[in-house]
Amino acid sequence: MNLDCKLSTTELEEILTLIKVVYGYDFTNYAQASLKRRIVRCMSLVTIRSASDLQFQLANDSEFFAWFLRAIMVNVTEMFRDPPFYASLREKVLPLLASYPNIKIWHAGCSTGEEVYSMAIMLKEANLLDRCRIYATDINPTNLEKARQGLVPLHYMNEYALNYRQAGGTGDFSTYYSTHHDHAIMHKSFRDSILFVQHNLVTDRVFNEFQLVCCRNVLIYFNKDLQNHVIRLFHDSLSSLGYLAIGPRESLLFTDLRAQFETVSSDAKIFRRTR
Repeated sequence: MNLDCKLSTTELEEILTLIKVVYGYDFTNYAQASLKRRIVRCMSLVTIRSASDLQFQLANDSEFFAWFLRAIMVNVTEMFRDPPFYASLREKVLPLLASYPNIKIWHAGCSTGEEVYSMAIMLKEANLLDRCRIYATDINPTNLEKARQGLVPLHYMNEYALNYRQAGGTGDFSTYYSTHHDHAIMHKSFRDSILFVQHNLVTDRVFNEFQLVCCRNVLIYFNKDLQNHVIRLFHDSLSSLGYLAIGPRESLLFTDLRAQFETVSSDAKIFRRTR
């Protein structure tokens, strides 16, 4: 069965308009092909057969919308995901951040927190965590609640320990968490250093000035106009000579602000705001 036939472009636009009007989430500038596939998949999971039935359910059932929001958002994440990126961050960025008396980092699109806890571990090993405040934001409140708890499924930790070592970690990875039943719990010192806050990259504004903004594997789900908007938001959130890190499949080349950044690492996709 070709589930993609269940939703026309017009029907998709009507659904996105309803979500924006009723719940305030604006997905109209997300990459439509990818978003359409995810919505159709949601419809199949709950056996909703038409766009009108989906609209009725969204408009009249806030609990269904909360589930729908979780289902359509892409939450692929892991600790020290893409180890060469973290190795580059450790070698090329953290030594320069060390010159600041106080360091503010924004991790946008933090999902359930695995990658921001990876950042906190690196900062601790560089003796920077005590003077660093990390702001971790996501559009999804359910993700943020999981991230605040610092819970990671225990069966992933061997894989994450390997990522950690490949990223240049030299300590005992198991000392950074405790275990409880089938979960690892990140230590309180890490949880206390991170402020988890709901923030919408589409509609919300600059809320602080940062020395590092990390937003990896989020821009690929936006169209060109929204990518420009978000890069402008990051640019305006960075201090002079602040750093921006994006995902391996993402680029600044086709954004309006490309000239406002210099490349620190083309492989790791780390950039620095120019003066």
